[in-house]
Amino acid sequence: MKNLISMRDLNKEEILYFMEIAEKIEKGELNPNMDKKLAALLFFEPSTRTHFSFATAMKKIGGQTITMRGTGSSSVRKGETFADTLQTIAQYAEIIIMRSPIEGAARYASEVVNVPVVNAGDGANQHPTQALLDLYSIIKTQGTLENLTIGVAGDLKFGRTVHSLVQAMSDFNPKFKFISPSFLKMPEYIKDDLKAANLEFEELSEIDEKIDELDILYVTRIQKERFADPEDYEKVKGSYILEKSMLKGVKKNLKVMHPLPRVDEISTDVDDTEYAYYFLQAKNGVYMRQAIISILLGGV
Repeated sequence: MKNLISMRDLNKEEILYFMEIAEKIEKGELNPNMDKKLAALLFFEPSTRTHFSFATAMKKIGGQTITMRGTGSSSVRKGETFADTLQTIAQYAEIIIMRSPIEGAARYASEVVNVPVVNAGDGANQHPTQALLDLYSIIKTQGTLENLTIGVAGDLKFGRTVHSLVQAMSDFNPKFKFISPSFLKMPEYIKDDLKAANLEFEELSEIDEKIDELDILYVTRIQKERFADPEDYEKVKGSYILEKSMLKGVKKNLKVMHPLPRVDEISTDVDDTEYAYYFLQAKNGVYMRQAIISILLGGV
């Protein structure tokens, strides 16, 4: 495997291999050494967790990072093409980790450089490293990825994390409950993939409608920055909020996950319940990103 661009590129065995390596790194059974390796973190879109998580992961395995945020201080402002910028940076770093607001940007980058490229989020399309850390969080809390009932709530139209998560879980016979305002439903192409795979899903409008059936409730914020018309965002913002009172009668093993940042879709009174897992989920991202970098650079 040279690049990590989309969950569609990974088969079940490869996904489980990422889980295995992340677990060994977390337990201290595997200590990859990326000494003298450099990761270029190209973030053309705001990010806190993903950027810090990758930077932390690289440093924990002995490597170093260089960072570009936006294009304001780069030679792109002088008229340099994106391809030339990428090829130049590829002369300095052993791996490129890139976030872009443009769908397909990471795929394009992987076609013009000769070092591994990791998609750290491209528009509303994919966020495969988030999906892998989500799966790692699920397997840690449930003991398995197989035959789980997963509620996915929020902005299912623009939420790249849920697109990648649904595709990533599809090899493990899940049942999905898609919970969203009608304007923000899961894209048809993802539902078509589920139908083709004979996987069960249903679409709901209320977050607590079948919450007692869930093993995982994955909540996402409404992606304000993806709306072309601000009035459309105003119509749906705050349309669902998970509150502590809604968790009465849920399964004991339920875990509430969120890729963060949250806005108002999970009340803070959920934070101190046994079901809240979103901050530990973020911690798991460091183990998984250590695994991703190590695998792509041949360190394990």
